[in-house]
Amino acid sequence: MTCKRCQHHTCKRFGTYGKRRVQRWRCTSCKATFGETVPKLGTHYTAPEAATQALSMMLEGMSIRAISRITGLHKNTILSLMFTAADNASHALNAIRNLRPNYLQCDEIWCFVGKKARRIRKDDPAELGDQWVFVALDAETKLVPCFEIGKRTKETTLSFLSNLKGRLSQNRFQLTTDGFHFYERGVEDVFAGQADFAQLVKLFGDYGQFDTPEARYSPPRITEVISKVRDGRPDPEHISTSHVERSNLSLRMHLRRFTRLTNAHSKKLENLKAAVTLYFAWYNFVRVHQSLRVSAAMEAGLTDHVWTMAELLGVVE
Repeated sequence: MTCKRCQHHTCKRFGTYGKRRVQRWRCTSCKATFGETVPKLGTHYTAPEAATQALSMMLEGMSIRAISRITGLHKNTILSLMFTAADNASHALNAIRNLRPNYLQCDEIWCFVGKKARRIRKDDPAELGDQWVFVALDAETKLVPCFEIGKRTKETTLSFLSNLKGRLSQNRFQLTTDGFHFYERGVEDVFAGQADFAQLVKLFGDYGQFDTPEARYSPPRITEVISKVRDGRPDPEHISTSHVERSNLSLRMHLRRFTRLTNAHSKKLENLKAAVTLYFAWYNFVRVHQSLRVSAAMEAGLTDHVWTMAELLGVVE
């Protein structure tokens, strides 16, 4: 052990301190006492192993209260860990720049904060009600360059597209979105002809949904798919939103707050944003994609190895 004051190498054990029994040392030269460096997540006193386990459970679809029951951590501690981890993970996401994708797909996934839109009162805060997660996905590397959370409005759409443009190089690419009408003008204003842009409109019928009570929550059947070329010359074979829609399913399965027909929904907008930020950082850098056999960030050339949860969460040694 090296003394932190005089850098002398002859130090002796000098007892322990704290609930975690951290080893204390005393320098035989300058008589200074100091403790071992303990890895930690931010300013939390929770053991890094327990914090990593709790956040891993969250990213595998468990609710906050379920994690609390299994780990013994208080639910407020878990939420505090989530905010710290999301703040660290956002640095990894913000470093995604100068991408050169060939085919990008954009879609939105619905959720709500506090209550659904039909339950909203006039004096409720603006953050309550329906919220939408706008997601962009590289169809080849499966990387998510950016996302945006907000109402399904023109302002959120433009903010999302502007954020996406800041992550890309000046190379031309093909972009496919769903039929949301604000994309049509938004892509033209933001990308200014850089993208071969097409929209894919899927029409659903209600056949079979209301035949029996058991079929009430069955998904509707697709009756027609319409491709609309909006700008440039997109390749018809790659006009698709299937990859980003499958990614949305992963999001809904991995985060409990997106599960339908439960009371595990987000109660605050800041909780939703922190959870989604942590998820997409984990999805890009830690999760090994089944078809790629590596992480999405490795496939995109952003990193040379699959990150561990400790790397993503920024556990300081």
